[in-house]
Amino acid sequence: MAVWIQAQQLQGDALHQMQSLYGQHFPIEVRHYLSQWIEGQLWDAIDLENPQEEFKAKRLLDSLIQELQNKAEHQVGEDGFLLKIKLGHYATQLKSTYDRCPLELVRCIKHILYTEQRLVREATNSSSPVGGMMDSMSQKYQQINQAFEELRLLTQDTENDLRKLQHNQEYFIIQYQESLRIQAQLSSLATLPIADRQLREPALLNKRATVEAWLTREANTLQKYRLDLAEKHQKTLQLLRKQQTIILDDELIQWKRRQQLAGNGGPPEGGLDILQSWCEKLAETIWQNRQQIRRAEHLRQQLPIPGPIEELLNELSSTITDIISALVTSTFIIEKQPPQVLKTQTKFAATVRLLVGGKLNVHMNPPQVKATIISEQQAKALLKNENTRNDSSGEILNNNCVMEYHQTTGTLSAHFRNMSLKRIKRSDRRGAESVTEEKFTILFESQFSVGGNEQRLYLTLSLPVVVIVHGSQDNNATATVLWDNAFAEPGRVPFLVPDKVVWPQLCDAINMKYKAEVQSNRGLSEENLVFLAQKAFSSSSNNPDDYRNMTMTWSQFNRESLPGRNFTFWQWFDGVMELTKKHLKPHWNDGAILGFVNKQQAQDMLMSKPNGTFLLRFSDSEIGGITIAWVAENPNKAGERMVWNLMPYTTKDFSIRSLADRISDLNHLLFLYPDRPKDEVFSKYYTPPLSKAVDGYVKPQIKQVVPEFTTATPDPATPVSHPHTYGIFPPMSDSMLDAEGDFDLDDTMDVARHVEELLRRPVESQWGGQQS
Repeated sequence: MAVWIQAQQLQGDALHQMQSLYGQHFPIEVRHYLSQWIEGQLWDAIDLENPQEEFKAKRLLDSLIQELQNKAEHQVGEDGFLLKIKLGHYATQLKSTYDRCPLELVRCIKHILYTEQRLVREATNSSSPVGGMMDSMSQKYQQINQAFEELRLLTQDTENDLRKLQHNQEYFIIQYQESLRIQAQLSSLATLPIADRQLREPALLNKRATVEAWLTREANTLQKYRLDLAEKHQKTLQLLRKQQTIILDDELIQWKRRQQLAGNGGPPEGGLDILQSWCEKLAETIWQNRQQIRRAEHLRQQLPIPGPIEELLNELSSTITDIISALVTSTFIIEKQPPQVLKTQTKFAATVRLLVGGKLNVHMNPPQVKATIISEQQAKALLKNENTRNDSSGEILNNNCVMEYHQTTGTLSAHFRNMSLKRIKRSDRRGAESVTEEKFTILFESQFSVGGNEQRLYLTLSLPVVVIVHGSQDNNATATVLWDNAFAEPGRVPFLVPDKVVWPQLCDAINMKYKAEVQSNRGLSEENLVFLAQKAFSSSSNNPDDYRNMTMTWSQFNRESLPGRNFTFWQWFDGVMELTKKHLKPHWNDGAILGFVNKQQAQDMLMSKPNGTFLLRFSDSEIGGITIAWVAENPNKAGERMVWNLMPYTTKDFSIRSLADRISDLNHLLFLYPDRPKDEVFSKYYTPPLSKAVDGYVKPQIKQVVPEFTTATPDPATPVSHPHTYGIFPPMSDSMLDAEGDFDLDDTMDVARHVEELLRRPVESQWGGQQS
């Protein structure tokens, strides 16, 4: 169903939110009459940050105006005449508004469509049988909206009371002036004859007494009004603080946490539209109450009445200033984080946003934001308010940016598009800490005033970044970032993380990372995690419960090498991810790769299967390697079967010939464990056969063979190089296998590698006198 049809069925607050999307910048009538056309355009195909996309946006603007004009022309009848005029007016209005900035039209419509889709989705979920039992999220949203409604009513109430107070005070001042006039008349009686004075004085004295009695009563009434108003403001500010705490300390902190976990491959943190709308409502309510408190203070100064009101108003003024300061400080956030593994001399980007910039009119004088890289120690000092703001730990190019206001979406943000870390200054490292364990952060700072007050400095820190100078440092730097993102506590001292975590916590982190890197819904199974636990803890237990309370330290994770190896647990796991991501993704998604199986487990699994059954497992001995294990006859002992393990393949091997083609080449591999014919699993990934000879030339073909299992079944249509003719294989009597049935790395012949080498050599030296 079209989004617009569903959007028209919204009710209550959702309908109000939808209606607020429209205005002079984009009339709702245009959305209604061109709904099908609008929803049929590829708005998301336009990159709003790329100025070169402006011509596409201009084309869409021209098409929109043409559609409007066409719609107007087809209107007939009395009602049609009015609509024709209105649509023609909208066409002119939109052209005038967006002709010089067509990308803003695209931004506007994308925002409208996104918000409508979200509102429709939320309404659909809440009305569905499952959503009928309102989940905690929607309950929380409802509570927040109810609190805003209560704040609106309180603020309206105090506004009414303030107007009443002002009216009463103005009348009091008029009566006070009247008392002064009476007093002046009494004073002037002294110049009159005694008879006249005696005649007029009693009436004036009586009138003065009446007015003074009224003034006394009214002064007490005004004082009570002022105290009542101050108490109501106290109640409003208490609720404001509570609401602000929920939004900033709960919702915004949760968004930041999701943003941090997204760095580990977690789900996207989600947009900021809802949070911004809440923060803007907060700002609006705070500002209204701030103005009311100022007006109350002005009334007090205009008519001082002794009492506690002066102290109360000072306290209210201080509280509201603290509230608005906290709001602005907390909503100056990093919408798009810089990369957490940051390589010097490499371009990177980031986006900073002020969620209340539009409501507080900061955009009227757009502030500049500056980016600086600082160390962990400098970040700690900064948060302690120690004066280290001018310190930095490196030099960033293109590190200044002016915030831009987008009227259609109400966002005020600074887009750093071309930053580059020119140099880095490292601090003294502690103990065994390596350069890839040293954490920095990007400090974004800006100065601006809110509501005409003096300028203040606002700061925000990025998630920790690890600086590298060479790609070989990337995997260790990623380990530091992964550990920090996964286990950092909210509100921590920069950038403290626990030195050890329980195994299930680490499992969640590496599973999240694995699924994101491999881009697969197939994560790590419980059996996979048991295998990893065995590797991490040098254990042989197959019971998952044995590992639930075990802890893993950072040193075990990526500082100490695994027993008998020259690499760490993380380095091995990262190698598996890289290999799978680059070359094995479809096979992992198909479930063709068991992967996390050790040599003994593979042997136990295969020995119960028919000859030719094989499985794929990640190499224990080589980073980023995968091997094929299969069961076959033992050539040295008749009637005995054994499991063979092929030398591990790496990225280098798969860049020459794919895994599927290599499996296809090996005729002795028949069934993928447990019993699936290999062609059923892998044939869709085989490289198509080469075409026939062209211009008398025959294309060579690279194929893999395992000497001990080579069978003479060449395809007559495919030219294959024969080892005995060209000396590619050593004599068959030289065994390629060790005593355990493993292919030795130094002796095994991989034709693919050798043919690649042969093709690089001069023809004369390779083929001697054999000319075709």
